Amino acid sequence: MVRSYNPADLLEIMTAAAPARPALVAGAERRTFAQLNERASRVGRHLADAGVRAGEHVAILAHNRAEWIEAMFGAFKIRAVPIPVNYRYVAAELRHVLADSDSVALIGECSLLAKIEEIRGELPKLRHVVGLDDGSGVEFPGAVPYEAALADAEPDGDFPERSNDDRYIMYTGGTTGHPKGVEWRCEDIFFGALGGGNVFGDPIGSPEELAANADQPATAVLDCAPVMHGAGQWVAFMGLFSGAKVVLYTDRAFDADKALKLVAEERANVLMVVGDVMARPVADALAAGDYDVSSLLGIASGGAPLTDGVKRTLRGLLPNIMFLDNYGASETGACGPSVDGKDGTARFMMDPDVTVLDDDLNVVAPGEIGRLARSGHIPVGYYNDPEKTASTFFTAADGTRWSIPGDFATRQEDGTIVLLGRGSLVINTGGEKVYPEEVEVALKDHPDVHDAVVVGLPDERFGQRVAAVVAPRPGATVTLDELTGHCRGRLAGYKLPRQLKVVDEVQRTAVGKSDYKWARSVLA
Repeated sequence: MVRSYNPADLLEIMTAAAPARPALVAGAERRTFAQLNERASRVGRHLADAGVRAGEHVAILAHNRAEWIEAMFGAFKIRAVPIPVNYRYVAAELRHVLADSDSVALIGECSLLAKIEEIRGELPKLRHVVGLDDGSGVEFPGAVPYEAALADAEPDGDFPERSNDDRYIMYTGGTTGHPKGVEWRCEDIFFGALGGGNVFGDPIGSPEELAANADQPATAVLDCAPVMHGAGQWVAFMGLFSGAKVVLYTDRAFDADKALKLVAEERANVLMVVGDVMARPVADALAAGDYDVSSLLGIASGGAPLTDGVKRTLRGLLPNIMFLDNYGASETGACGPSVDGKDGTARFMMDPDVTVLDDDLNVVAPGEIGRLARSGHIPVGYYNDPEKTASTFFTAADGTRWSIPGDFATRQEDGTIVLLGRGSLVINTGGEKVYPEEVEVALKDHPDVHDAVVVGLPDERFGQRVAAVVAPRPGATVTLDELTGHCRGRLAGYKLPRQLKVVDEVQRTAVGKSDYKWARSVLA
């Protein structure tokens, strides 16, 4: 069989090279490469027996656990497309993602499937559900228990020949507030976001070359980020494809004490966190406690900023630590590591295919402002959304295709790139992306709200917090508790406003758009 960059092929290559090598740890669950591969094969066989075909979409709705990784590889085994779903979503958000993605099957934790039951009748394409036992005792009508499904499935047999063109989809937010499915070819995501088979050096030249990583010294990565998101997911895959043991942090809430004890127990060499929201508690715990972190060589971060202040604190506690803080986005992949700069400035040494362009797709001069852009290994576009695709992915006159998701930036004389802000005004709170328009729509649906503008304000722990400026209807009054209670049924908890300013009238621009600069000044 000709091998491709489909992740299932890459897992099989690593398994053939080192079947007994430790691959995955998640709570009490431990998998060698052979065990992970066999269970993924059983997932794939079960999905195929249930009628899932190549190119169809399989949603995964779960917290960090070994079965999450098995399910993703299992879908790839049969050339289906896994669709990671945010476990924090409420029913309305779940309905959008599952319907927009055309998911025909769903593998989910039983307690989370309870939200699916509310919207089951609105998902006509969803025809098969597999339930993951999470100790909740919740049962979803018609769901097949995950372990029973694997027990009944054969691990062997012929799987279809896979392709570099097989799809890899990640859902992220959009400027309209609705999550968008970023669609990649497997070959492009492998080189654009999964390390290319050699995280710190030149990428491999063929899938078969990945087997050489089985000869590398054993290492371990503790991944504390949610694997439903790109940062955590990409680190898990990079670890596995480099031959490392990937340890998933499985508690529902992050606890720095538990994470540092896991570092010691699993002899982790890299600790993956989500920006300051995890790194700051880690620094506090290290300063207050006595932990064996002698194995730790690096702290990786993604999904949210890791500020210079927190880096300085950690380096004071761990003088020899290396920071692996990369810029990345669902639409661009991993673009390059951060470098020390002025406080408050995000500066990165980007890969050669990343630059800053003006509106005519020309590279800007050093110091000029433009938009961050990447060429080469970039996504196909947004699944099911040609309009949004056309506004993010462009082809220049010379034929170069660019992904331009909306970050304003400048090029520096030394080749680094300084990020200035997200054009879409996205709010990053603890690694979760919040789009103001979605929150504004929910607020304005309250009967006592006349108008609203939502912005992100600096927050010491979470990076940013959601804040709202609201004008009530004449004669009405509103409170923060009342508005968050109203929004709770339609927005995930991290999207709810944490700060409120009530005004007589919300100021808007001359063309009627939200005046975010004014809103920030009012909140300040």
